[in-house]
Amino acid sequence: MTAFARCAAETPLGQMTWEVRSVNHRYREVAMRLPEELRFAEGVFRDAISAVVNRGRVDALLRYTPPSADVAERDIDVEVVGHLANWSDRVHAIVPDAKPLQISEILKWPGVMSAPAVDDEVLADAAADLLRGALSELTDSREGEGSALASILKDKIATARGILSSLTAQLPDIAKVQRQRLEQRLMEMVEQVDPERLEQEVVILLARSEVTEEMDRLGLHLDEVEQILTRTEPVGRRLDFMMQELNREANTLGSKSAQLEQTSASVDLKVLIEQMREQVQNIE
Repeated sequence: MTAFARCAAETPLGQMTWEVRSVNHRYREVAMRLPEELRFAEGVFRDAISAVVNRGRVDALLRYTPPSADVAERDIDVEVVGHLANWSDRVHAIVPDAKPLQISEILKWPGVMSAPAVDDEVLADAAADLLRGALSELTDSREGEGSALASILKDKIATARGILSSLTAQLPDIAKVQRQRLEQRLMEMVEQVDPERLEQEVVILLARSEVTEEMDRLGLHLDEVEQILTRTEPVGRRLDFMMQELNREANTLGSKSAQLEQTSASVDLKVLIEQMREQVQNIE
C-alpha cells in the first residue's frame, strides 16, 4: 500500500531525519539510502522495517548532520596537516611560483578541524528509535488505506452476489429453454427417435451444462474473501489466491453458458473479479 512518513529530531548527537515511502509490490522489497556514518547499522534498520512491513516496496532515506562543535571543542588533525605540508612542498618543487598555503586555507581543509567523536552505537540506537517512530506513522497511513480498500472490495462482493442471485432466479427458465432447443435439434437429426433415448440424451446434455456447483463455489469463495478482510494479520497473498479461484469458477461458468443471460453474468463476474484482483495487489 502507498504511504509516506517523515520524522525529524534534533539531538545532542546531531540532527536526523527519516523519510519512508511505501508503494505497491507483490513481495517485500526494501531500498535504503544512509549517510556514511550509519551504513554499519543498515541491518538493524532493515530488521525494523521488516518487523512492520510484510508486503510492498519501501524506500527509506536517512539524513544526518553531526552536531556543530564550538571552536574550543575542536582539535587539529596533525596527520592531515602534515600531508598538506608534504603536498605543498612537492607542488613548489614542480611549480616554484605557486603561492604557499595560507593558515586559513589549511584550517578549512576537510578533516583538519575535527569535532568531538560521537559514539557509533549510541548514534545507531537513536536513529533506530527515530525510524520506529516514522514506521508507526507509516503503518497508520497504510491501515487507513487498507480500510478504504476493504470497503471497496466489500462493495464489489455485494455486486457479485447480486449477479449470482439474479442468475439463480433465471436458471429454471434457462434450463427450460435449453431443454426445448435440445429436443428440437434431436428431433431434426433423425426421422424417428425413441422417446426414452431422447430423454436420456437430453438429461446428459443438460447435466453437462449444469452450473449450480460453480455458482455455489462462487458464493462460498465470496464469503471467504469477506471473512479474510476481517482479519488483522497480513492477508494480501491469501486474497491473491482467492481471486484466482473466483476467476477459475467464473471461467467455468462461462464455458458452460447456453444462454445470453448466463454469458452476460459470467462476463460481469470476471470484470468484477479483475477489478478486485487489481485492488488486492495493494493490500498487505
